[in-house]
Amino acid sequence: MSTSDKNWWPRTLFMRLTLILFVGLVVAHALSFWLIMRERTEATTGLMLGYLQQDVASSVALLDRLPAAERAAWLPRLERRTYSFSLEPGMAGRAPDTKLSSMIAASFLDAIGSHYRVTAHVVPGQKDRVQAQLELSDGMPLTIDMRPAGLPISGWLPVVLLLQLVLLAGVTWLGVRLATRPLVQLANAADTLGPDLRASTLPEDGPLEVARAAKAFNAMQGRISHYMAERMQILAAISHDLQTPITRMRMRADMLDDSEQREKLNHDLKEMEVLVKEGVAYARTLHGTSEPPIAVDPDALLESLGFDYTDAGQKLELHGKVGHSIVTRPNALRRVLINLIDNALKFSTQVDVHVSEGNDGRITIQVLDNGPGIPESELEAVFQPFYRVEASRNRDTGGTGLGLAIARQLAQAMNASLSLHNRADGGLEARLVL
Repeated sequence: MSTSDKNWWPRTLFMRLTLILFVGLVVAHALSFWLIMRERTEATTGLMLGYLQQDVASSVALLDRLPAAERAAWLPRLERRTYSFSLEPGMAGRAPDTKLSSMIAASFLDAIGSHYRVTAHVVPGQKDRVQAQLELSDGMPLTIDMRPAGLPISGWLPVVLLLQLVLLAGVTWLGVRLATRPLVQLANAADTLGPDLRASTLPEDGPLEVARAAKAFNAMQGRISHYMAERMQILAAISHDLQTPITRMRMRADMLDDSEQREKLNHDLKEMEVLVKEGVAYARTLHGTSEPPIAVDPDALLESLGFDYTDAGQKLELHGKVGHSIVTRPNALRRVLINLIDNALKFSTQVDVHVSEGNDGRITIQVLDNGPGIPESELEAVFQPFYRVEASRNRDTGGTGLGLAIARQLAQAMNASLSLHNRADGGLEARLVL
């Protein structure tokens, strides 16, 4: 299919099926109408020619037996819708050159050709108009002028055809809607299957195929939810249980006489504690999805974050305002922004936060830094848990590798999108679109 064909071809399955069925039904309907009209035309033509032979033979015989003075008075009585009689020589013409004109001329010859010398020709400039010329017994000329007319169509027929088209359109729309509605419900249920894995259950009714698909989807999301909950529970339990031995080890380290070994051991224990806390935070991220959305002033939220970082001696500047409240999960949004800003401050000396609102009502928050950036091949990989770009694996700068994973998971829970982009003039952009 070429590019031009794709431009007019509908993108939705509903519109494609509707177009295919409706056009198919209309073409079939038009073809049936054409076949019926063609059959009626051929049948009517046969009846007309048969009636023409009988009527013309009787009319000519009557006129031939009438006195010459009375013939003119009988001409209106003998006239029909498609042919008339005249007591004058007809117009000159050419031999019949169409199927219908040839059939009419042959009918004239069969009807009266055995008793009179008849010539039949087509009137110039008028298709299928045939004139038959002959002389009566007393030498008076007689012309029979045949003007074929199409089948008469009743005035209500176009209205009926229009109503049939409307009925076809309605039936097509209803049939396609019934066929595609389960697919729409399935797509909506899949879209709502976010990080909380709490998608709505599909009704397991309707046609057998639809019911089986709904049942399979419900079972699938149930299994996925169970597996994810079990994984998070194990991670949270391990991270939580590690805090107790770490605390005991720190107490024992404080009792060491060797200060250098004590500092090294406390440093390692601190790294372990940070990793455990981040693991617990990641495991509990799903709880952020249960936070009810409320009206929030994004400008005030960002200003409070800016003051917190400024008071801590960090270089953070805010640019732009939204100017109105939005409905979102404030704690989840705050946690996402903190993770993005903290991640930027690890690798740069200056962080700028830009806020803007598009024409479509979407709010974009950009966290910009002047750091080294991230290789293009790893811009998506850094959202994976425990993934760190830094080759040295130094947690003082590289962190635990959970900050961006938590931010992405909370962003999805807010029905937002989070992505990373390298800046043209150096540095990294974290783009959150609400």
